[in-house]
Amino acid sequence: MKSIVIAEIGAAHGVRGEVRVKAHTADPLAIADYGPLHDSRGTIFRIKSLRHLKDDMLVVSFEGLTDRTAAEKLNRIKLHVERSALPPPDEEEFYYADLIGLAVETTAGEAIGTVVAVVNFGADDLLDVRRPGRASVYVPFTRAVVPTLDFEAGKAIIEPPDGLLDDPGEPDGEDAS
Repeated sequence: MKSIVIAEIGAAHGVRGEVRVKAHTADPLAIADYGPLHDSRGTIFRIKSLRHLKDDMLVVSFEGLTDRTAAEKLNRIKLHVERSALPPPDEEEFYYADLIGLAVETTAGEAIGTVVAVVNFGADDLLDVRRPGRASVYVPFTRAVVPTLDFEAGKAIIEPPDGLLDDPGEPDGEDAS
């Protein structure tokens, strides 16, 4: 079963075991609507109470968490829900987790690899595409570069910009002398 990260625990807040939580949902308070949350190791987190702090930041109290020392140990833990707990996306929408595992090919039909992650290093989202026997490549996740997502066929069709699929150290065809 596929799980989706919907929030991340931040710093402890106060002395009674509350933590700051950054929500990745459209409505930050909605993280309480999907049932128990879990981390990547399967530890269950049940929300006892939550309140809005600012923007996408919440202050959350989890069942069984009663002191600051224990709360501090949770910093940076990502909170997941099962994909099946989320509502179906609207037409023309999808969850980023649905991209993981898609085969990637060019508009010319050349097989490139498989999407293994969606990352963002501060600018735009990128598809991390693992290529068999070659270096992985980050594909800009824009409509121009990824014009087609075919979830039924399990494919992402890309129009790679010049040089995107070149391996590091590959000659670019210019005379180096």
